[in-house]
Amino acid sequence: MNAPDPHSQFARDPYPAYAAMRGECPVQAVASGSSGRHSYLVTGYAEARQALGDSRLSKDTAVFFADKGPQRRLHPAVAHTMLASDPPRHTRLRRLVTGAFTSGAVAGLRPFITRLTDQLLDRWSRGSEVDLVAGLAVPLPVLVICELLGVPAEDRPQVRRWSAELFAAGEPARADAASHAVAAYMSGLIASRRSRRGDSLLDRLISACDGEDRLTEEELVSLAVLLLVAGHETTTHFLGNSVLALLRHPAELERLRGDPGMIPRALDELLRFDAPVSTSTFRFSTEAITLGGTEIPAGVPVLVAIGAANRDPDRFPAPDVLNLERDATAHLGFGHGIHRCVGASLAKAEAHIALHAVLTRFPGIRLAVPADRLEWRRTRLVRGLASLPVRL
Repeated sequence: MNAPDPHSQFARDPYPAYAAMRGECPVQAVASGSSGRHSYLVTGYAEARQALGDSRLSKDTAVFFADKGPQRRLHPAVAHTMLASDPPRHTRLRRLVTGAFTSGAVAGLRPFITRLTDQLLDRWSRGSEVDLVAGLAVPLPVLVICELLGVPAEDRPQVRRWSAELFAAGEPARADAASHAVAAYMSGLIASRRSRRGDSLLDRLISACDGEDRLTEEELVSLAVLLLVAGHETTTHFLGNSVLALLRHPAELERLRGDPGMIPRALDELLRFDAPVSTSTFRFSTEAITLGGTEIPAGVPVLVAIGAANRDPDRFPAPDVLNLERDATAHLGFGHGIHRCVGASLAKAEAHIALHAVLTRFPGIRLAVPADRLEWRRTRLVRGLASLPVRL
């Protein structure tokens, strides 16, 4: 009989391990691979919130790796995105895209998102078995962000494949190759859009190259790639994880089905309960700091375990219980501080529309396989299902 795979067990349910680490110490040194170096892992809520908003924790990966020799072959447009920068560069780049994700802008997209959702669900029939990830959670966010950026319909399947490869865990060569492919694609798309301008977000970013913000060509490609990839990968797992959580908690599912008006509030609890972003993106200390009583030296990586922080009982009582009436607005599923997810409102709009449609059209939806047989993707940073077979 084969021994259980500890990595698979953690993928299925990382929360007991997180609780054990948090109980031992909310901030602790952990080994970084076989190099002998250490990083610091943050698992407590208060400490995570502090870390996410602390300017002494830099996100400038170019500075951190400058004297450490070649580590990866990621394309610069992927390695040095807005997410991997500090103010004032980060401030300038973020200002260029925030307008596309205001509540008003997202409200204008809701009819389009609703039509897409209905078109996808029209392919399903009651009593059949479908993969909710492949049939809804993957295509909906891809179609929305590609529409927003003006990516042609025929290119969208390839965009999805590149995105999946960028997040693949333990396969750096594959991720590096995907980074060059998607950057080359976006450079070509930008060139073609310059000759026939439209009104997409990408067109507005292209115009910013000549504006007061002086967006460089590399920054333009980098912003476009970031929006394209981050704009759907996390929302895919937000949808999949949310539906699974509801299916595994039938009383909460019935409560939501009986009162769909609860959905907007419920989304925060679903994000807290099983966040699609398990670990925040890279940060490192620019000076010695104290976090949660732990002394962290200068120049070391600091990883914030979002999933662990959202299950901290000191902030959320009975954290392992899904309670849709809980006020979970303080969750860290979208991050915190100046790097809080710029597309949070769009992600919540997609999840709201999709959940409402699924629960309304398929009131008998249930898992088609035991929960312990579900396959979780092995990815960096994000946590989500490879598939979610459901019976309608």
